[in-house]
Amino acid sequence: MTGDISGAGAPGRAAPEPRRPGAPRPRRPGAAGLRRPGAAQARRRAATRAGLGAALAAAGLAVAQAGPGVTALRPVRLALFPRLAGRGAADHVALTFDDGPDPAATPHFIKALADRRLRATFFMLGSMADRSVSLAAEVAAAGHEIGVHGYDHRYLPLRGPRSTYDDLARARDAIAAATGSEPGLFRPPYGVLSTSALISARRLGLTPVLWTTWGREWTAGATAGSVYATLAADLAGGGTVLLHDSDCTSPAGSWRAGLGALPMLLDDCAESGLQVGPVGEHHA
Repeated sequence: MTGDISGAGAPGRAAPEPRRPGAPRPRRPGAAGLRRPGAAQARRRAATRAGLGAALAAAGLAVAQAGPGVTALRPVRLALFPRLAGRGAADHVALTFDDGPDPAATPHFIKALADRRLRATFFMLGSMADRSVSLAAEVAAAGHEIGVHGYDHRYLPLRGPRSTYDDLARARDAIAAATGSEPGLFRPPYGVLSTSALISARRLGLTPVLWTTWGREWTAGATAGSVYATLAADLAGGGTVLLHDSDCTSPAGSWRAGLGALPMLLDDCAESGLQVGPVGEHHA
């Protein structure tokens, strides 16, 4: 019996033709998927890694910028940064006011303090001082201590280093020009610091000061009684009190609740044997 033995063992399949010398080797099915990534794919991967690195770096910078803002939490600043929180002599209470000078409100606070022969610290906005130069000068002439509250009442962690420095420098210069004295204290808007704010304040010779208790007169429905109760809950010797002598950043007329609470606060301090004065006397 005769037949083609080249196909033995593979019924129905044709025998492969022998490869000619020098001919390219036939590509196996699916071999294209085993090739190394091309240059374009490598560039895409590199760009992805670079983008991820940039995002992580930006996140790190954001955390570093906003990190000091943790001191806005009262328990944190009292426990870890007592001087920044406004802690001072145990027999003294520092009385401070933010957001002025305001022609509608500040004169009432000045008179209330003058009637008691007391001095306080007024953290002024540069924009308000520019609008009420004579009133700012009157506050300083009455013997009150002057501090910087920024030029515009803006949240500092959202501002960059240059913007933060420019704002504080502009505020310091405006307040100094209006009052005739160089301010040495700084309180950030909303009581929230940033790394840029701390660096800028240091460059400008400003010492940051927050507070241990505040009246929250800007809350809806606040009254003299509610403001006093809020203050009294955390009032103690060595503390720093915050009230507002303006409603430029809060509901209209909210300062009136603070003004009404002031005599009650002062009476409370007097009955407790606590002296009331500016921050500058708090650490003497």
